[in-house]
Amino acid sequence: MGEHYSSARPTSRRRPAEVSVVVHGLPLTLQTDAGVFSRGSLDRGTELLIEALDLGPCELILDLGCGYGAIGIAASRLSDGGHVVLTDVNERAVRLARENLRANRVTNAEVRAGDLYEPVAGMAFDHIVCNPPIRAGRAVVDRIVSEAPAHLLDGGRLWLVARTRQGADAIRTRMANAFGHAEIVRRGSGYKVLCSAKEARSP
Repeated sequence: MGEHYSSARPTSRRRPAEVSVVVHGLPLTLQTDAGVFSRGSLDRGTELLIEALDLGPCELILDLGCGYGAIGIAASRLSDGGHVVLTDVNERAVRLARENLRANRVTNAEVRAGDLYEPVAGMAFDHIVCNPPIRAGRAVVDRIVSEAPAHLLDGGRLWLVARTRQGADAIRTRMANAFGHAEIVRRGSGYKVLCSAKEARSP
């Protein structure tokens, strides 16, 4: 199997590039590189997901599989007084995300290296936001969905985006099985943004 962006240590030759974009009214300047998802421009699915986010003040947010950090940086600005944890297994992505936090003057976020939820073991969030790595295989996407409830506070939400022709409806079914429901909150350019909320337990 060829190397892809969910490899822990990309061996592809480095090709640094810069992406400047305004999304959800937020200007972002992002350093990217080969071996990291969507090097040349901000992926339309990521852009649609950011545009769909409905975050409140002082919330704890997980950007799972953060890549070079676009979603986490946007979330840090959308939740006034909130805190964002960005995680990725790809060491090159982790380095870029840290550089991009500094370059965009983000002070209410941190980047942790590791596979999926391992860097946030024992933590629970108001939101988990992810553009899942479809190319990494169904088992990885299944883990993202099935392990999400354990990392969400009551009422917390899981936000995912996927191409319709790459299994968005199947992912929605998995989310509905894990949470009891899954809504399409935005669609466009062949993508669907999906959201499920963890029901609050009765007192």
